[in-house]
Amino acid sequence: MIAIIDYNAGNLCSVENALRRLGAQFEVTSDPERIAAASHVLMPGVGEASSAMENLRERGLVEVVKDLKQPVLGICIGLQLMCTFSEEGRTPCLGVFDTAVRRFDPSSGAKIPHMGWNTITGLKGPLFKGVQDGSFVYYVHSFRPEITEEQTIAVTEYAGSPFSGALCRDNFFGTQFHPEKSGPVGARILKNFIEL
Repeated sequence: MIAIIDYNAGNLCSVENALRRLGAQFEVTSDPERIAAASHVLMPGVGEASSAMENLRERGLVEVVKDLKQPVLGICIGLQLMCTFSEEGRTPCLGVFDTAVRRFDPSSGAKIPHMGWNTITGLKGPLFKGVQDGSFVYYVHSFRPEITEEQTIAVTEYAGSPFSGALCRDNFFGTQFHPEKSGPVGARILKNFIEL
């Protein structure tokens, strides 16, 4: 059973629908015991970093998430909360990934938030099995995780600089893009995750 962590960060319905299309069994829960016992854990979400971290703390989930040994996938704000720090609200985060989350440079002239389809390149690891380098995925975000040599497993460029489109450390994975909104490519990524 896959646990989708409910920490009041929204956007759960599209993830649920994507998993249903794949025939996956899942439950939405904030119960630490149910999360710890799940075969896989998803931490999706949209929202603001400081309030999202506060919601995790209020539910007693900070240490629960950090201690998980099964495959874990953070999506969008879920990935950002797994980094060390976010400039959004100057928020200390979980520290699973050794990188910070920075705001896109408004002086770049690019539209912020970064919203729409963009490519992922430099793909590494099992999350991208069968996914072509340069595939398009769907983004909606104003903050982006910086690149880390050892943990970045996909790169996207926007507003004049590359950033981590996806990260991996041991059993933890994160995508800044929304696989549940990324068509067949996103469905393949989610399928790869649930088959880990």
